[in-house]
Amino acid sequence: MSGILAVLGALGTGVASALLPLVNAEAYGIVTATRSHAWLAVLLVLALAVGQTAGKLVIFESARRGAGRWAAKLADSPWAGRATGPAVVLGAATLGLPPLAIVSIAAGAAGQRRWTFGVLCLVGRTARFAVLVLPVAFAF
Repeated sequence: MSGILAVLGALGTGVASALLPLVNAEAYGIVTATRSHAWLAVLLVLALAVGQTAGKLVIFESARRGAGRWAAKLADSPWAGRATGPAVVLGAATLGLPPLAIVSIAAGAAGQRRWTFGVLCLVGRTARFAVLVLPVAFAF
């Protein structure tokens, strides 16, 4: 039962951390991995990644729907295309640079495809959490 609660907690923490910068999903994953079986850490990684992706999609979609007001300014902006490309989204999701929250807003406002953003965000977040959480889980 505690494994299910840890995974549900990871999912909720992922969503919360995507929307509230004070919540740290990486810290939750690492601390929980020290108290869990290694197989559970894989589920924690996936739950954190899915939660974060869901939260970032909320930000993305909010920016996308609010972009109508700013469409003319965005079209004229020289950085809009570069800041929302697939490589930038994947890099932000994996490395955190540039911050994924800012990239989520820019990609949504620039009209990037929802599926492209979601898949790249999920892949990058999964890789990030796997690199941080799995070594800790297997060490303990």
